[in-house]
Amino acid sequence: MLLLGRKTIFLQILWSFFFIVGINSQRPREYHFVVREAKYTRLCCTKTLLTVNGRFPGPIIKAYTGETVYVNVYNKGDFNITLHWHGVKQPRNPWSDGPEYITQCPIQPGMKFRQKVIFSFEQGTLWWHAHSDWARATVHGPIFVYPRTSYPFPKPYAEVPIVFGEWWKSEIKDVYEQFVISGGSPINSDALTINGQPGDFFPCSREETFKFNVDFGKTYLLRIVNAAMNVVLFFSVYKHSLTVVGADAAYTEPLTRDFICIAPGQSLDVLLHANQEPDHYYMAARAYSSSSILPFDNTTTTARIHYNGYYIPTSSPPLPCLPYYNDTNAAFDFLGSLRGKPETYPHKVPTIITTRIISTISINTFPCPEGQTYSQTCEGPNGTRLAASMNNISFELPNISILDAYYYYLNGVYSNNFPSFPPLVFNFTAEYLPMILEIPKRRTMARVIEYDSTVEIVFQGTNLVAGIDHPMHIHGTSFYIVGRGLGNFDEYEDPKTYNLIDPPLRNTVLVPINGWATIRYRAGNPGVWFVHCHLERHLTWGMETVFIVKNGEGCDESLLPPPPDLPPC
Repeated sequence: MLLLGRKTIFLQILWSFFFIVGINSQRPREYHFVVREAKYTRLCCTKTLLTVNGRFPGPIIKAYTGETVYVNVYNKGDFNITLHWHGVKQPRNPWSDGPEYITQCPIQPGMKFRQKVIFSFEQGTLWWHAHSDWARATVHGPIFVYPRTSYPFPKPYAEVPIVFGEWWKSEIKDVYEQFVISGGSPINSDALTINGQPGDFFPCSREETFKFNVDFGKTYLLRIVNAAMNVVLFFSVYKHSLTVVGADAAYTEPLTRDFICIAPGQSLDVLLHANQEPDHYYMAARAYSSSSILPFDNTTTTARIHYNGYYIPTSSPPLPCLPYYNDTNAAFDFLGSLRGKPETYPHKVPTIITTRIISTISINTFPCPEGQTYSQTCEGPNGTRLAASMNNISFELPNISILDAYYYYLNGVYSNNFPSFPPLVFNFTAEYLPMILEIPKRRTMARVIEYDSTVEIVFQGTNLVAGIDHPMHIHGTSFYIVGRGLGNFDEYEDPKTYNLIDPPLRNTVLVPINGWATIRYRAGNPGVWFVHCHLERHLTWGMETVFIVKNGEGCDESLLPPPPDLPPC
């Protein structure tokens, strides 16, 4: 009996070996993405939108942990484009990371770029999207990263992509251009969407509502992505609990709740157990918006679950209960309850910090330029133009890539003195703040970080102009969210509350309204990496900077050379 057990274990190990070797010996997986316009009808109106392969949302990329795939991007649209592989570390390879004028110049109409996407420790759900102007509103899609062995949870019966988005009746390029010209806020989307569909409660939408069938007693893996441009979302399924088992392609301890909260840029792996009486059930999502003065899309998008079998479905199934729009406690109770699985971490949570940065993240204003009137170009508060900043620096894009400038030692493109501490110190979350504090400096500014540094960043929200939550994303790394709180960060007291045992490992952190969040990570990925708010209007206004991680001493610790077909400026 013992011999039989050992033989079984040996055969399992041998099978796993040949499975992994088989994957590694195959030719690299290739995808072909054709960026082109296609006509879509939503809300009773037909319009042209930019897509990949004519699909909205775009195609799914599938890969295994540690695999390298190639995506051949052909731009057959009328505008420049770049594509970013959100949450993929891309070891030593920022050349294919995608943000326009940060790591590459855009792919011009009629041109192509073969992008190398290097997966390392990621396991779970990520996504890809355009990273130029507002093209990501329709140019995006999910990424499924499978483990080499088994899941640390019961294998699901099937997997279902759930991609949240926003839909404007207007052309996206018009929404973007009018927003930039006005100096004010962009118009709200006309509908939220699930897998590109607004849902049953919108005109001309019922027949196209996203639906999927389930078998009673089976478990389904929902691969959830928030690709919305400017909206944090609550999501729930009527009468069904949701068990989170992964966040941003890192496993978490199972967390079962009636609803989830997910910010733009974030992804979740969620188990849904089909354990209710066979019927039709709604899933629904709507905004979490903490500000009482900022407009937002307050619609509710829906999709449906249909149980297989013979029964008479409820004619009007009820909607799930979702927290109220401004329920900050509900949002951060969920986010604060997520715990990582330390046995799956790529490295330990840093406890000794060598690089510490405290950065304010603020909404700002610029005075209206002379000769321009309020009605024409200055629709911000009190006749100003809205802006945004990190440490009082409103980022300006250069006209060539910062990565090119860094690699080829080109002067005058950027400065490397992004401050480690807010240059203006005040009561960041006070109810009333002097207007003079609202005006930032326009700069193209980066921060140079030594290779293998242990980095701590405190993102401090402010109440300038309007306090709001900010989903902050760092390219080229994932990080541990070790702390979060409301009010001003206290550098003496707040670190005592840090979770250094099992914090979640993520690539996008939601910083609470008029509050702070602390992240830690090891800077082991040389190159140029973008840091920004994933609310698209804040990114457009300048809430971003660049981290440059220097080369290490070994050949495998240095930035790779550029690919031969890197798009020219």
